[in-house]
Amino acid sequence: MEIILKQDINNLGYKDDQVKVKNGYARNYLIPQGFAVMASETNKKIHAENLKQRAFKLEKIRNEAETFAKSLENVVVKIGAKAGASGKIYGSVNSIQIAEALKEQFNIEVDRKKVVIIGESVKELGTYKAKINLHKEIKAEISFEVFAE
Repeated sequence: MEIILKQDINNLGYKDDQVKVKNGYARNYLIPQGFAVMASETNKKIHAENLKQRAFKLEKIRNEAETFAKSLENVVVKIGAKAGASGKIYGSVNSIQIAEALKEQFNIEVDRKKVVIIGESVKELGTYKAKINLHKEIKAEISFEVFAE
């Protein structure tokens, strides 16, 4: 079944995308929850008109995301963690801690759900990379350093 998404859904698509999903997933979850509408001919025409009207706003949002990504290029976030003598930290560093550290150190507010750690989980001291999804086409990459407190 082909549907039009009303909002971003992880591992499926972004708002206003037309995607093909299984019938049960669309009928039992996406449509009743208000996450999507069926892609009938009338809904496609309404959707095309809405996209045409929003094109200017979307371009402005995209440009803001690009400038924000450029400001994040050379940012190195420092995250303190309790560590043992061997360099292993107790627990692990996650996207919530990265988002909070960005806010504290650089006064940059990023939604924690948009921060993705590149590679495996962070369980040792060192420098790592994270990706921030600012827009569906624009992703910024930052590095963060985990040090012992």
